[in-house]
This record gives sequence, C-alpha cells and structure tokens, in this order.
Amino acid sequence: QVQLVESGGGLVQAGGSLRLSCAASGRTFSSYAMGWFRQAPGKEREFVAAISWIGTSPYYADSVKGRFTISRDNAKNTLYLQMSSLKPEDTAVYYCAPTMGRLPRADFGSWGQGTQVTVSS
Repeated sequence: QVQLVESGGGLVQAGGSLRLSCAASGRTFSSYAMGWFRQAPGKEREFVAAISWIGTSPYYADSVKGRFTISRDNAKNTLYLQMSSLKPEDTAVYYCAPTMGRLPRADFGSWGQGTQVTVSS
C-alpha cells in the first residue's frame, strides 16, 4: 500500500490559483494511475482529476475542465494539481488516491488527511 500526504491548500480569492501536492511513500507509487478527489461540507467525496501511471492521458471532471491541471513526478513520488480561476464552489478538502477510472482503487488503503481549499467570493 502507498501512504499519501496532501499539502498546498489555503484561502484564496475567487479567480486565484493554488498548487496542491500529494507526497507518496512506498515503491509502488509509479505503478498506479493517480487521482484527486474533493469533499465539500455536507457533500459526498467526488472525483476531480486523474492521470496514468506514466503521466499521460489526464482527464477531469466537467466542473474543473480547463481550469485544473493534474501532473506527476514519479522520480519524486509526487502528484500535483494546479488549480486556476478558482471559484467558491471549489471550496472543499482535497484528497489524492490511486485510481481505477474515476474511482479510488478497491485495494486502496486509507485516505490521507487531505488539504483544505477555501475560495472566497
């Protein structure tokens, strides 16, 4: 299993940008497709973006397409999410996880603590 630590969240005004990072421990990080998910207060966790194990074929939820960019650096065991043109509705706790399609892998151990993103209007 891979252990995950998310960081980079914060408070930003609408229209601003943030870059999230997900540091993974374990030698299996580069074997997995990886993704970002988010959970807003009172809502279920939802898919945001995912990328293949070699860093190609990114895909996004419609709500973030054109504003967010997912990338990874396997040499650093790190996943990134560049967020631009942020909107108040992007406010949520953001998590990373190994993915299968738009879902966390069934054998995924446990979620990290996440990183809070708050977008003020």
